[in-house]
Amino acid sequence: MPKPYPEEFRQDVVRVARNRGPGVTVEQVATDFGVHPMTLWKWMRRADIDDGSKPGTTSQESAELRKRVGGSSCWSRRTRSCAGPRPTCRRHIFRERIYPLVKEPAGDGVPVTVACRVLKLAGQPYCRRLDQPVTDAMLEEAYRANALFDAHRDDPEFGYRFLADEARGAGAVRADRTAWRICRDNRWWSVFGKKRGKGRKAGPPVHDDLVRRDFTATCANRLWLADITEHATGEGKLYLCAIKDAFSNRIVGYSIDARMKSRLAVAALDHAVARRGDVDGCILHSDRGSHFRSRKFVRGLDRHRMAGSIGRVGAASDNAAMDSFFSLLQKNVLDRRVWATREELRIAIVTWIERTYHRRRRQASLGRLTPIEFETVMTTPALQAA
Repeated sequence: MPKPYPEEFRQDVVRVARNRGPGVTVEQVATDFGVHPMTLWKWMRRADIDDGSKPGTTSQESAELRKRVGGSSCWSRRTRSCAGPRPTCRRHIFRERIYPLVKEPAGDGVPVTVACRVLKLAGQPYCRRLDQPVTDAMLEEAYRANALFDAHRDDPEFGYRFLADEARGAGAVRADRTAWRICRDNRWWSVFGKKRGKGRKAGPPVHDDLVRRDFTATCANRLWLADITEHATGEGKLYLCAIKDAFSNRIVGYSIDARMKSRLAVAALDHAVARRGDVDGCILHSDRGSHFRSRKFVRGLDRHRMAGSIGRVGAASDNAAMDSFFSLLQKNVLDRRVWATREELRIAIVTWIERTYHRRRRQASLGRLTPIEFETVMTTPALQAA
């Protein structure tokens, strides 16, 4: 069974189809992006329902319904006991909302046992909830937060570690991690904060340089190159993280967002894996940017059983093959005009990648073939030989 297309890719194709020029059909857009026309029509119909322009069940409502029907429980499979004292799971939240419905009929003379039986609730937990509306865990959490707040009010310049030390001196013993969680939830930060600006050194590499400027691959999904670029619009900057297969120079995955967070690189990686399939042992080479060194991105590489590779600091040639793609994008799309909105630039980037770069722009390094043609020619004989 083929893997589903990534959600971001679906949305981009729908955007291009909706904003297509005069004389351009939906079938042509589907061909440019390599999807079946009926699939694109389904995506557009689903987008119309989600936007409210057509009647039907939205994607969010369908996901919520699936959670209600087959949602995961908060109860441990081994101990069959609740995973935590705080009311954060669905079962706890359900109880907090349904218990008042038991108390209201009780005021009209309806026995508690009858109300609990109708609402399918156990009577003993409800009685314990009435006897102790505030649990010991909630009370202890309040005492901890109160001690930290007193320390923060007296010394606003202290960070969470100093606040934890002050609270310990007052007799409220807790771990630094607990103090950090309480300060984060209540936004009790030091007034000084962290100094940000120029002159910061690049962080340590989390991977070795496995490429050594050799950007060649004998087959697909053996070596990927990744990088991030940005461009200004009338609404602010737009960031693009792209991943290129060194075998065919094809952009196997990308993600576009208004903010440059670690999730931008993670989304591009998930996009590439979803479209390519078997990537075991593939090397992903990048620069030493913080997004490629983040925990989420490293976990993503481990989850897909890929190997990471990072170049040196300030050595542009260590990722020159990816920079060449961004240079083409800069000349052909980004610098062609002034972009008023992020939406316009996003549609232009996606259209140029999927329609022009992949299927129309022939490359000398590929024998005057496009990336799609090169992969088709080079893959078909291998399949026939197998």
